[in-house]
Amino acid sequence: AERWLTRPPSPDKNVMVGFSGSDDAGVYRINDELALIHTTDFFTPVVDDPFTFGQIAAANSLSDIYAMGGKPVNALNITAFPQNEDIRILKEILAGGASKAGEAECSIIGGHSVDIPSILYGLAVTGFINPKNVKENNSAKPNDILILTKALGTGILNNTVKYSKPEEKHLDALIKSMSRLNKCASEAMVRQGASACTDVTGFG
Repeated sequence: AERWLTRPPSPDKNVMVGFSGSDDAGVYRINDELALIHTTDFFTPVVDDPFTFGQIAAANSLSDIYAMGGKPVNALNITAFPQNEDIRILKEILAGGASKAGEAECSIIGGHSVDIPSILYGLAVTGFINPKNVKENNSAKPNDILILTKALGTGILNNTVKYSKPEEKHLDALIKSMSRLNKCASEAMVRQGASACTDVTGFG
């Protein structure tokens, strides 16, 4: 039974991207013109402001769809929130997520919450893609040019936020990068016929 958790025994022939490639999202073919992309992601707060955290977490979840070359269509909220905490914080987190989903033209249509000591937030996202445009993370070719659509180093900066006080300019750059959608980069990638793509980190 444990093997089924990592590698289903009889994959459906319409599963275009599943467990085997360790890709950013799963892709399921509907017909020659349409496939569905499915992903989920969530994490604990990386900034102090609840609304900004909601934006960052939502942008991170949406990025998995963009990394495959697709368009996010709808999403479900995933949240963990302790009942003894101020409910206004949760409202701000969800509002931040909704604002970023709205920017992506992705409808939040439901979700699920649990009561645990840690705060968590993210999305389960479904996207559309033409099967011919699917970008995987293992299809790069020798001599391909590597293009980074965001600066690297957000993980290091996040740790400085936790354990010290970085300069305001670095913090502003960090938040802008983490909350920026990869929508335009993804659309350009598909137009130019990129051979492969991956979400470098949760934010890159």
